Amino acid sequence: MGTKSLPKSLFGLRILDRFVLREMAGPFVFGILIFTLIFVAGDLLFQAAKLIIERGVALGVVVRLFLYRLPEVVALTLPMSCLLSTLLGMTRLSSNSELIALKSLGVSFYRILRPVVAAAFFIAAGALLFNETVVPFTTRAAENLMKYEIMKNQSSALQEKVFLRDESGGELRRVIYLDRLDAQRGIMKGVMLHEFQQGRLVRTSLARSGTWKNGEWWIEDGQVFEVTEKGVVRLLFRFERQKLALNLSPAQLQRSSRRPVDMSARELWSYIEQAREAGTNLSQLWVLFHLKLAVPWACVIMAVLGASFGAFHRGRSGSSVGFGISVVIVFAYYVVMSLCRALGEAGNMPPFLAAWTPNGIFFGIGLFLSWRAD
Repeated sequence: MGTKSLPKSLFGLRILDRFVLREMAGPFVFGILIFTLIFVAGDLLFQAAKLIIERGVALGVVVRLFLYRLPEVVALTLPMSCLLSTLLGMTRLSSNSELIALKSLGVSFYRILRPVVAAAFFIAAGALLFNETVVPFTTRAAENLMKYEIMKNQSSALQEKVFLRDESGGELRRVIYLDRLDAQRGIMKGVMLHEFQQGRLVRTSLARSGTWKNGEWWIEDGQVFEVTEKGVVRLLFRFERQKLALNLSPAQLQRSSRRPVDMSARELWSYIEQAREAGTNLSQLWVLFHLKLAVPWACVIMAVLGASFGAFHRGRSGSSVGFGISVVIVFAYYVVMSLCRALGEAGNMPPFLAAWTPNGIFFGIGLFLSWRAD
């Protein structure tokens, strides 16, 4: 049917949106499957085979580890899948001259892009929710399974950036942060202890080190600060050696502790708010916090970028070229993100900019290409 004989209602709001999204849906599912398969084949399957062959780990345990690691991989593939789906979908519309037909009827490229952006927005919001709920739980489950069932706690006992919450009756009592924990030798480095009463921070203790002796933790070379109701921090006293009221052995502490990278953004924000009064350098934690928010919204950035690239591409080479372009764009994005992250953690760039600059750069490129496509 020629474009002149098409009824105008065909390109109304809902019909046009369904038409565009239908073109993107298949490549999006394909993107999730293919990118997940790449990550799984390159890492998880190799690790699983190694565990079965070299350590004789039971197949059921390996399957559990695989399932625990899978949500983290899927979350990582969502921005890539958005890029691939819009690039392939828009390339197909362009190759079949359907973009030209739409424009000849007065439909702008921005109008065609509207359902793409809306769908990517909902995917990004879902990815953020997924990263805040499912991924931290499964990542920690995979770590515990690997450490205590597969490796039998024979892996390195040295941990960095250890975080521990002590709650009683649903009320937060203490938060402990350690720069380093050597559970095998029973040594702490960079101890920070926050004590709470009725949800309010009342006391902060800092110590250079801590040791496990005769079933007790002792912290050394430290200071104790009082936090008033108005948020004023005052030094109470200094100490050379003081007992730490922590009824956990080094092994139990290692099992109960959490790394910031395994926390959700909400948990990380809560800890940073509690720790900022102590004057500790929190640049790395701030960068990590903003990255946990910025990366899911890359779904929207990649969708705009992919659609704009696809509008210019009129080849019929299929998904292979689109997949190759997607890999190049994703690689460039993560190179920029790694560079900005390193600058932010070193204190040479504000953490907010370090996390969001890659999104800003690639979103700007996407808007420019959209303007050209229109």
